[in-house]
Amino acid sequence: MSQARMSTEENSQPATRHGFRLGWLLWIPPLVFLALSYFYPLGSILDLSFARQEGGWASAFAQALSMPGVWRVLGFTFGQALLSTLLTLLLGLPGAYLMARYHFPGKAAIQALTGLPFVMPTLVVAAAFNALLGPRGWVNAGLMGIFDFAQPPIQFTNTFTAILVAHVFYNTTIVLRMVGDFWSHLDPRLEQAAQTLGASRWQTLRYITLPLLLPAVLAAALLVFIFDFTSFGVVLVLGGPRFATLEVEIYYQAVSLFNLPLAAVLSLIQLASTLGMTVLFSRFNARLARPLALKPRQVTQRRLQGWRARFLAGGFLVFLLAFMTLPLLALAGRSVYSLEAGRERSGEVETGLTLAYYRALNESRRSSLFYAPPATSIAVSLGYASATVLLAVGLGLPAALALTTQRASRLSRLLDPVFMLPLGTSAVTLGLGFIVALDQPPLDLRASPLLLPFAHSLVAFPFVVRSLVPSLSSISPRLRQAAAVLGASPGQVLRHVDLPLVGRALIVAATFAFTISLGEFGATALVSRPEYPTIPAAIYRLISQPGALNYGQAMALSTILRVVSAVGMLLIERLRIADVGEF
Repeated sequence: MSQARMSTEENSQPATRHGFRLGWLLWIPPLVFLALSYFYPLGSILDLSFARQEGGWASAFAQALSMPGVWRVLGFTFGQALLSTLLTLLLGLPGAYLMARYHFPGKAAIQALTGLPFVMPTLVVAAAFNALLGPRGWVNAGLMGIFDFAQPPIQFTNTFTAILVAHVFYNTTIVLRMVGDFWSHLDPRLEQAAQTLGASRWQTLRYITLPLLLPAVLAAALLVFIFDFTSFGVVLVLGGPRFATLEVEIYYQAVSLFNLPLAAVLSLIQLASTLGMTVLFSRFNARLARPLALKPRQVTQRRLQGWRARFLAGGFLVFLLAFMTLPLLALAGRSVYSLEAGRERSGEVETGLTLAYYRALNESRRSSLFYAPPATSIAVSLGYASATVLLAVGLGLPAALALTTQRASRLSRLLDPVFMLPLGTSAVTLGLGFIVALDQPPLDLRASPLLLPFAHSLVAFPFVVRSLVPSLSSISPRLRQAAAVLGASPGQVLRHVDLPLVGRALIVAATFAFTISLGEFGATALVSRPEYPTIPAAIYRLISQPGALNYGQAMALSTILRVVSAVGMLLIERLRIADVGEF
């Protein structure tokens, strides 16, 4: 027996050493990628920006912070993000409770439908609310027809309300997922024991349920806050010129005014803010992995009892579904129904049902070599998205493996929030950084078709990592140890143990990367070429131009993008491991 033990130890020690070496090698691809696509372009644009300022970065900061307009933009950015987050929690927490504690007919379909907005590109969300409540939207058109108004009675676009509503629509899914999934595994016997000892429902909620849920609620709230804080497309289209977040102001200063020093200062303020929030998110997210009395959903969920509970739950779910689906239905309807006459090259666009907007997607009405027809953007976006999947998954998998196999190390704890940095960095600043930094061999990519997949992979990389880490963490270490004891090398353990067990999570990560690439707009607005537009770039170009036909084409392209994103979300919902995931 002692000989067998010695033999086992001799076999396990080389495996451990090889595994240690492999763990260090896993860090290399993602760190090299971040160095080339994130830190180098960001450093280059900041260096160029401050070089244009007399007195350097200190003078630029002092001058920027002395401007009332900067504090106004900063205050608005924090204020709208905080209010949007609170409203999202107000809508999302009751929904998370229903999804976590009860099972009812149609629940799977409701979960899929409420998950659609999260993978929708921000421009599509803006276009959807424009189609429902905008000046040419269904509601205003109906009211003008019924009451014979000369002007649209509802002023929704270019208002603060539009920004808040769109943010709540976009991010409620995060609360439903993160809080609902965690809540669904809390042992209900803890609450029952408290009530048996005389605690009221309010006391049980305050002293038992909320303390257990607090890490999940704070993690979800921070993630929602980060997305609202860095909002770009929603504010640009629905907010109009009166409102500007830091991201929109960076775009305006850098592109319209070419004031690079001020844009750089705003970018650093945004980066510092989101870095702090990302570190907090990682801390709260790590607390979710602490041992608790977790139970499967079959034990924690029950049927709704009593007519009052069914009435309240049914009313809330109807409201939630209406809020989540009506804008998207309005968008689809607006793409095939003309509310006003217009003209296309082949003839008139009459009021009523029409496919003229889809037919017009094949036309280049500018007759310019530098402006392709809108339909070209579909093929271009699909090609870029496919390349993004290969890059993002190929780089995200080693990063996720390194984070899970060395999660106790100091390096892992340091790099976990670093991998999330692209989510909180100005996409406009990074786009300018790509133009400035990647212009010399061997990284001369300004005219290369690889530039956009490179930029899209940077945005998709954090989502891929966060999709894979929970699945990899759920693999029992004993499986890897058993394979190593039987003589498997670290590469064989990865190929024959880890990858088969996380196959579905890999497909989910790839789908996330694909849909994110299709909808990315911030960096794309700067680095895309007009003859090779992506779908979001084409939508923004069309919606910014006057005319019924341009508006209809924008709705048609948005509908196509919505359908592709919806298919991706349904695939994620189908393949997502039931009890594992962060998004």
